Amino acid sequence: MTTAALEDRNLRTMLMAFGMALAMLGLGFAAVPLYDLFCRVTGFGGTTQVASEADASLAERLAASAGGRTFSIRFDANTAANVPWEFQPVQVTDTVSIGQRDMATYRARNNSDEPVTGTATFNVEPEQAGRYFNKIQCFCFTEQTLQPGEEVRMPVLYYVDPAVLDDPNMEGVEQITLSYTFHRAITD
Repeated sequence: MTTAALEDRNLRTMLMAFGMALAMLGLGFAAVPLYDLFCRVTGFGGTTQVASEADASLAERLAASAGGRTFSIRFDANTAANVPWEFQPVQVTDTVSIGQRDMATYRARNNSDEPVTGTATFNVEPEQAGRYFNKIQCFCFTEQTLQPGEEVRMPVLYYVDPAVLDDPNMEGVEQITLSYTFHRAITD
């Protein structure tokens, strides 16, 4: 093999390695938004769905096929160690008819002497219920700032999609847990 051919081969190998490194870097940046999209579409990991009022109205019309079936919904509340709040559901459990809108309310109180901004992460258990648990309005969609000593009530408007009845993985499920954890918001 001539020196020129060897140099060409080495250059091609270097360019391919550089291209692969760039592709891996790009995939690294795209992984988080792609994983988030995957979870929201499939309900993977107990990720709930976001619904509109129109979606909720359609679900209510379809609820007639649910035959009055209900789920017990359990509400859970937690805070990260650096969030000096009391945070809890006003009502720990509720019974909801499939396809019918319902509202849960959480209570939060800032026990510190400074304003604290928090953001809530959430999930649903069992995991397979996430794709059928639809939130229309939720405090978790935006950051929440509580002044020192301030107490607020935070509603969640939701429904369970009637399509849950067609999923064999949901057979035997009688209770769904909606869990929130407040974390201190990262400020720049």
